[in-house]
Amino acid sequence: MALSLGYFMVLLDTTVVTVALPAIHEALGGGLEGLQWVVNAYTIVFAGFLLSMGALSDDLGAKRVYIGGLALFLVASAAMAASTSLGALIGFRAMLGLGGAALMPASLSLISRAYENPAERARALGIWAAVTGLAMAAGPVVGGLLVDTLGWRSIFLIQVPFAAVSMIMTLVWVQDARPKRQHGLDVPGQAAAILTIAALSFALMEGGTIGWGAPSIVAAWGIALISAAAFIRLEARSRNPLLPLTLFRSKTVSAGMLAGMMINVGLSGILFIVPLFFQQVRGLSAHMAGWALLPLTVPMAFNPILTGRLVGRIGARIPMSAGFLLAASGTLLLLGIGAGAGYTVTLIGLLLIGFGVSLAIPSLMTAVISAVPKEQTGVASGALNSSRQLGATLGVALQGAMVSGSGTFTAGLHASLIVTCVVLFCGGLLSLLYMGTEPTGTRTAKQGQ
Repeated sequence: MALSLGYFMVLLDTTVVTVALPAIHEALGGGLEGLQWVVNAYTIVFAGFLLSMGALSDDLGAKRVYIGGLALFLVASAAMAASTSLGALIGFRAMLGLGGAALMPASLSLISRAYENPAERARALGIWAAVTGLAMAAGPVVGGLLVDTLGWRSIFLIQVPFAAVSMIMTLVWVQDARPKRQHGLDVPGQAAAILTIAALSFALMEGGTIGWGAPSIVAAWGIALISAAAFIRLEARSRNPLLPLTLFRSKTVSAGMLAGMMINVGLSGILFIVPLFFQQVRGLSAHMAGWALLPLTVPMAFNPILTGRLVGRIGARIPMSAGFLLAASGTLLLLGIGAGAGYTVTLIGLLLIGFGVSLAIPSLMTAVISAVPKEQTGVASGALNSSRQLGATLGVALQGAMVSGSGTFTAGLHASLIVTCVVLFCGGLLSLLYMGTEPTGTRTAKQGQ
């Protein structure tokens, strides 16, 4: 529970912010691009620093990194609530992303070390995902209620007590293994990683406004490509790489990184655009928009426990593939939503996406973590979640760019949903073809031998 609360806050922040965006826009200004930066300032830093935080968890001790992330999350949440300008809010969102980047790999590493048996680890990760899934379920409704009654600042203040409780519980109950050796921090690799993600995000989010042929956008694409190539070259030559490229010798790890990006392109993109549709096109209040989003988020509160047990028995391949295909089917159904359409089709589509995501993500995480040596669990979990957060950034940027470039909000929404559906379907094929076919426990046992 102590470790689950950390990621609970990460997901709670994501879901409460989505229903608060119109209120933030009304209070602090900024167009659709400004709202994208409110979301993506967090995910860019989160994605960019997850690798370093995973390495630090292995080197300095995951408990220290986890407590440091909680402290940073607490301070940044209070600062966001006090922000008086959109620029300040975006800056503190970036600070929050650094705290979130520390929480994710550290919590996974501590859980992995606490549960040695692969089947028990799969169940523990299922519980971890279910507790954090409560944030997905409660976030839209609680966030909408807070926005409509106490104002948008309250959605950030609510995270402060959660951070404090998690910190106390971790200090008292969580045990940490002593790090065996120091690898050092790969500063050049870290700089190249964050530059790649930031440049790519800028190009995608601002291209529709500035113009795709504008010098700044062309330069951003160039910087993203050059820095990505530099990152790969640096990691191949570094004695202490931020991301050991040897991890990708495993078919499960390589396919898992790409699949993680794909699932978050879908999930985060839909979480960004659908609440905006509910409020700006359908005219719902923030509270009602939160209720309307519940079919997507509720399955994430209980289905991961069942998924964890299923993966422990039959492996990750089938649950993960089924999850992607369910999410793709639900996204396809959302094409039926419009200004005057009924809610039934939307409800079914959101339910399918919710069940699909809560099947795919726990399966994916268990498979990747179980496919690497124990001493690299922090690096592997950081890499996986970095790819997922990069997918989240791309998903939000994609949705915003397509809506900005269309004649109407609904037309842009439909175009982006088609692209998202294709991405999720491809993720299902990738899982079916390349993820391991044997049960996770069996594969890990063989590796241990």
